[in-house]
Amino acid sequence: MKKLPIGISDFKKLREENFIYVDKTKYIYKLITEGGGYYFLSRPRRFGKSLLISTIRYLFEGRKELFKGTYIEDKWDWNNFYPVIRIDLSQIAITKEEDFETQMELLLKEIGENYKYKYEKKYKASGNLFLLIKKCYDYYKKQVVILVDEYDKVILDNIENKTEVEKIRDSLKNFYGVLKGLDEYIRFVLITGVSKFSKVSLFSGLNQLKDISLDPRYGNICGYTQNELEFYFKDYLQGLNLDEIKEWYNGYYFLQDTLYNPFDILLFLDSKEFNSYWYETGKTEFLFKLLKNKDYQLPYLTKAYYTNEILDKFDLEYISIEALMFQTGYLTIKEVKKIDNEKFFILNYPNKEVRQSFNRELLFYITNEYQTDRTSKLKIAILHENIEDIKHQLNIFFSSISYEILKNEYVYQAAIYGLIYSTGFNIILEDNTSKGRIDLTIIVNNSIVYILEFKVIQDEKEKGNSINQILQKEYYKKYLNYEKIYLIGIEFDKTNKKIANFEYQQIK
Repeated sequence: MKKLPIGISDFKKLREENFIYVDKTKYIYKLITEGGGYYFLSRPRRFGKSLLISTIRYLFEGRKELFKGTYIEDKWDWNNFYPVIRIDLSQIAITKEEDFETQMELLLKEIGENYKYKYEKKYKASGNLFLLIKKCYDYYKKQVVILVDEYDKVILDNIENKTEVEKIRDSLKNFYGVLKGLDEYIRFVLITGVSKFSKVSLFSGLNQLKDISLDPRYGNICGYTQNELEFYFKDYLQGLNLDEIKEWYNGYYFLQDTLYNPFDILLFLDSKEFNSYWYETGKTEFLFKLLKNKDYQLPYLTKAYYTNEILDKFDLEYISIEALMFQTGYLTIKEVKKIDNEKFFILNYPNKEVRQSFNRELLFYITNEYQTDRTSKLKIAILHENIEDIKHQLNIFFSSISYEILKNEYVYQAAIYGLIYSTGFNIILEDNTSKGRIDLTIIVNNSIVYILEFKVIQDEKEKGNSINQILQKEYYKKYLNYEKIYLIGIEFDKTNKKIANFEYQQIK
């Protein structure tokens, strides 16, 4: 039985040491043989970008023996060799702009050794890249392939230091700018990363760079589809519940098929235990600090309509929370709508792992402590239909939140939704009915339904409006086919920062 390729990003090692390879060469062949030669691809962390870069490298280097049995084996001209310059920015760590030149010098020196190029200290890194490309072209009489992995890492690593990160960005801009005047020397370019900085801010002048991040033809170029999972990993799936695996780990969507994050699913297949594998490999701390300090209506990000332009909008001068969450993998496309020939996207959490883990982490940034115990107790209360204990757990939870944090009304909303989302149950926000929208619906084991309505009140006269709204608008009728239905109205006292009223009824 072939080995699971956990953490393997080198195509040569993967093929030579009997690891499973999910064949993506069909997409690589299409990418290389159709259209232009300059491409950009954005995908979340741990999604297989480095393996993609590595595979393309060995393809252009003519390593036919590594591609035996793949789609591209009998379609590629293996007599053609191209010099490849692979720039992996995940290898360098810098905290100030002065470090950039030093680190890039070490990186380019190492690459240059393969092509008998001696680094010229009198030039900056950008100048040496220019000379290295020309040296490869002159020596081999072949156009050069440029592969850039994690192009944005040095910016994301320093994104909270605005002054320094702007300097680093300018250095990168000059570095990448070298490519714009070298068309005759270049055969193919692929730049990959997590974020999508605009061409103006980072790739000025590189107008031929084509973004394929949301091109349906290349939607599956990274990640595993359901069919790929069941075909390549069938020996590891014996006796496992495919529906449960799909609920936990599938769901990323880049306009072709829904996908598994490879890192996630491989660790699950190795341990056979459901866990937050992808999430625990490195959280986007900057995102949570941003969410804590800004008045974002977080629960409603998944209810809005977004265009390509909004999802692309990631610049140091203006960081779109929607773009940041989408690009880092906390949200994905769940639905595509066309309105007057314009395409709009609806976003949501990709799967149970991300939904549950993200909201648990959000609660930490709201309350300054992990709510694992509170989440577990609330989950048990919901599962066992113990409504009084649900009320008790919510009261304890809100009493643990700082008065200073609760001065922002939106925190009530984020906190309650975050706590309920973190239980892992099937949650529907703003659940549409024929007579209105339910604030929140919880579905447990496809048999029990909780319908929740929230309100923020300022005096005693407003008490009871939430439960009355559920009854008057007959929200429960949508779920009459379920075994049990509970209606819960929760009202927050805006002045005293507490749950002022909690009422419930069981309909069936």
